Amino acid sequence: MEYRKIKDQDKDEESAGDLELSRGKPNSAALGALSGVAPQWKRKSMVTLALTILTSSQAILIVWSKRAGKYDYSVTTANFLVETLKCALSLLALAKIWRTEGVNEDNRLSTTVDEVIVYPIPALLYLVKNLLQYYIFAYVDAPGYQILKNLNIISTGVLYRIILKKRLSDIEWAAFILLCAGCTTAQLTSNSDHVLQTPLYGWVMAIVMALLSGFAGVYTEAIIKKRPQRNINVQNFYLYVFGMIFNAVAIVIQDFDEVANKGFFHGYSFITVLMIVNHALSGIAVSMVMKYADNIVKVYSTSVAMLLTAIVSVFLFGFHLSLAFFLGATVVSVSVYLQKVGKTPR
Repeated sequence: MEYRKIKDQDKDEESAGDLELSRGKPNSAALGALSGVAPQWKRKSMVTLALTILTSSQAILIVWSKRAGKYDYSVTTANFLVETLKCALSLLALAKIWRTEGVNEDNRLSTTVDEVIVYPIPALLYLVKNLLQYYIFAYVDAPGYQILKNLNIISTGVLYRIILKKRLSDIEWAAFILLCAGCTTAQLTSNSDHVLQTPLYGWVMAIVMALLSGFAGVYTEAIIKKRPQRNINVQNFYLYVFGMIFNAVAIVIQDFDEVANKGFFHGYSFITVLMIVNHALSGIAVSMVMKYADNIVKVYSTSVAMLLTAIVSVFLFGFHLSLAFFLGATVVSVSVYLQKVGKTPR
C-alpha cells in the first residue's frame, strides 16, 4: 500500500510539473530529471563501449599468448591472477573514494553475513562452467564449441525473464533469436556441418554450460542491483575475493603438479601479462554494465565484439572473411536495431 501511495504521489507530481512547463514556468524537479538523463546515458554508453572494445581484443591476446598453438603457462594461474588484479583495482578505486568522499554506509567494506553470503554463488557457477569446458572438447572440436557457445544468448534471455521477472517484448525475443542465428552464421565454415553429429553428451554439456553461464550472469546482476546505492567497487571486491578462492581451488584440482614442479609463473610473457590485464578490465566492465545497464546489453556487446575480433584478425593474422560472416554480421545488425526499437521499459 505504501508503495502504491508513493507511485501515485510521483505521478501527481509529474502531472503538476508538466502543467507548469506547459504554462511556460520552469519546474526544478522536471529540469533536474532531464539533466540527470544525460550523465546516466553517457555512463551506460561508456561502459558498454569499453566492454565491447576489451572483449574484442581478448581473443587476439589469447592467440598471441600461445606458442606453437599451445599454452606454455598455466591457464588456471592466469585466471587466479585476473581475479587478484580485479580485486586490487577495486580496492584502489575504493581508497580514492574514501579520500575524497569519506567512508559512509554505501562504500564501507564492513557488511553483514546476509549480504556477503550471496557472492560465492556466481563464482562457484563460473568455476563449474570452466571445468566443464575442458571436458566438452572430448566430444566436440574448437570450431564446433564456438558455435554451441551461442546457446548462451538464448539461455540468458530465458533466465533474465524467469529470475529477474523482466518482461521482454515479442520484438526483443525475435531480436534475440536473430542474434543467436547471426552469430552462428558468422562462425560457419565448410566443416561446420559436423556439429550436427555431436554426441548426446556433447549437447548436454553445451546446454548445461549455457545455463550455468546465463544463470551466473543474471544472478550477478540481481545481487548487484539488490542494493542500488551500494558502491560498485565494494560489490566487485566481494565478488572477486570469492573468485580468487575458487580459482585457487581450480589450480589445486587441475594444475597442482605442474605449478609445483615448474613454478607459478612458468611460461609467462609480456603478452600473457597484457592478456591478464585485459581480462581484469573486461571483468570490471562487465560488472559495471550489470550495475548501470543489464545482461541484455552485455550479450549484445560481447556478440558485436566477436564480429570486431574477426575484422581485426584480417589485418593481424590474414584471416579471410567468408560470405557466411557477412550474412551473419548483417543479421546481427538487424537484431541490434530490433532490440533497440522493441525495447520495453525495465
